Amino acid sequence: MYTLITAANSSEAYALKNTLTAADVLLGDYLELPEILIRSGKIIKLPDPADASYAHRMLTLCLDKNIKAIYPLRRHEIDLLLNSRQLFSEYGINIFSE
Repeated sequence: MYTLITAANSSEAYALKNTLTAADVLLGDYLELPEILIRSGKIIKLPDPADASYAHRMLTLCLDKNIKAIYPLRRHEIDLLLNSRQLFSEYGINIFSE
């Protein structure tokens, strides 16, 4: 099981990662990321929150990558994921915000 922290290109994401006790933490972002980090598996590419199917694409990503917890850091991501919290919880995925 993995924990996902969004906004991987921010220092806030790395600070949060250092406070979590979960061994399997993934960082992800929808903004442009260095290809070498994506290929290495250290960071994953996330769906763009501007996409109308964002919540469903995030759910699919979580199921594919065995992600059981999400820490969204950008306001737009937080709002969209919290609006879909019930859907995610039906699959055993927790969304944590502030």
